[in-house]
Amino acid sequence: MSLSYNPGMLPYFLARPLLFSLDAETAHELTVAGLRHFSCLLPDLATASGPPIQLMGLAFPNRVGLAAGLDKNGEAIDGLAKLGFGFLEIGTVTPRPQSGNPRPRMFRLPAKQAIINRLGFNNHGLAALLENVKAARYKGILGINIGKNFDTPMERAADDYLACLDKVYVHASYVTVNISSPNTVNLRQLQGESELDALLGVLKSRQEELAQRHGRYVPLALKIAPDLEPGQIEGIAAALRHHRIDAVIATNTTVSRPGVAGEPHASESGGLSGAPLFELSTAVVAALAKSLAGEVPIIAAGGITDGARARAKISAGAKLVQIYSGLIYRGPELIRECVDATKTP
Repeated sequence: MSLSYNPGMLPYFLARPLLFSLDAETAHELTVAGLRHFSCLLPDLATASGPPIQLMGLAFPNRVGLAAGLDKNGEAIDGLAKLGFGFLEIGTVTPRPQSGNPRPRMFRLPAKQAIINRLGFNNHGLAALLENVKAARYKGILGINIGKNFDTPMERAADDYLACLDKVYVHASYVTVNISSPNTVNLRQLQGESELDALLGVLKSRQEELAQRHGRYVPLALKIAPDLEPGQIEGIAAALRHHRIDAVIATNTTVSRPGVAGEPHASESGGLSGAPLFELSTAVVAALAKSLAGEVPIIAAGGITDGARARAKISAGAKLVQIYSGLIYRGPELIRECVDATKTP
């Protein structure tokens, strides 16, 4: 981690020792609260990368976005907007509030720049998120990531996604359908061929209805897991093309444990993110790029801890990238480094 002086990075360098002295989830909550309550005091690190990147009918000022999960409730939108991202994604939100899995449920693996979490879509619910979005001053690109409540039967999962889509549609720049968290029981079953076909069919139909009703087309993205066989990736690519989904986000966290054997907390259940996820998630990006042949744009997430890794995601076939775990270890300097590394030549 570079310690070169930059006034914009100073708050992070001052706060980092305190945050890392706390358990991971408490540090997370404190960070979100700080970004929310002191956003007006933060320096504006916003940066463009040249001409806007046109994707999904939207103009992105740079290729680097915030991945869902850091700001589940949309509480810190204005603070996050000052860090230099080209776009923000909040959530995952569910129709009803839920507390998630029992604590402790988030664990750092500092030697590997990794995190394991089993949060379980803990969030304040759809109504609370929408109130926060309405109160935010941010006018940039905002993605809203939607999911199902843990106690909604799988055969009724589409009802939860539709309920969220209906409510967030007018407030979002794009909407991400999260079917890939490993921390909601059986959620990844929705990546199965028949389940995915049915879900995307009803969501695409509702998207078309909402576009007519509101006179505005809001793109749909699908977020998938890294733990997929080649045949599954090809099947997902076919479904994305068939239903004309606007983008795919690859990937969520992994239930595998690449490169962390013997590390403290490595045996904890949940999804692994951070540097060890990089190779696995990038392989999924490359496989998707081959199968999609440019028909559906790819947004890459997973293991981006420096600019070179962000650039590698673009080389693998992604158009945009998202970061989260790397931000915890590197701070806001990671954003600018990734923006510079992914600038259009």
